[in-house]
Amino acid sequence: MRRKLAAGNWKMNGTSAELARLTTLAESHGSAGCDVLICPPATLLSRAAEALSGSAIAVGGQDCHGATSGAHTGDISAGMLKDAGASHVILGHSERRADHGEGDALVRTKSEAAIAAGLTAVICLGESLSERDAGQTLDVIGTQLEGSTPDGASGARVVIAYEPVWAIGTGKVPTTDQIGEVHDFIRTGLTRRFGAEAGDAIRILYGGSVKPGNAAEIFAVSNVDGALVGGASLKPEDFGPIIDALEASAG
Repeated sequence: MRRKLAAGNWKMNGTSAELARLTTLAESHGSAGCDVLICPPATLLSRAAEALSGSAIAVGGQDCHGATSGAHTGDISAGMLKDAGASHVILGHSERRADHGEGDALVRTKSEAAIAAGLTAVICLGESLSERDAGQTLDVIGTQLEGSTPDGASGARVVIAYEPVWAIGTGKVPTTDQIGEVHDFIRTGLTRRFGAEAGDAIRILYGGSVKPGNAAEIFAVSNVDGALVGGASLKPEDFGPIIDALEASAG
């Protein structure tokens, strides 16, 4: 059975003052009945790992370069993330795809680098509102899944996160039927490509305005193995109830 995962993406938020929130989260959910991951900005990564040391909460990066080292000013390699205490890295987030023009091939290269460094790649997929309205959702997701996911992916080293672009930070949430349709489609694509056993072991997270008030309903949807949470992960009082809902769904 796939172990549930609650992942928090702090994005470009957080300074030293916010590290105390991690201590609070560790005190309340440091031994949760599901996996918990916090992805702070790179400036806080090593200190976040120290703050969460001794708890079951993992830390991850928000991006990495596809090369192991080199003349890439401002970039961070997967190995550097691991050295700083990371176990995971988010790749292909819609904000990276939109703001930095990252395509599927680049996301795949980064994913391969992350896996080679011993990290788990959290690979993000999602359609825009215009693509959803045009009935292209499954075509877009299928193309991104195929192009962004490396060969030989396994549940130990790859997590897929479905984040409809039009729902991120907008307060808009797809219906449970819409979420279920995409997650079932992703599961079918994974098992077709990697085989029934390997494809079924890869966790699929939902992201896009997940909040304490809608988490339980979302976690009841077929093939939703957890959530990639943005703004609500910044405060323990918001992220904690989401973790609680995920634990409850795991039964």
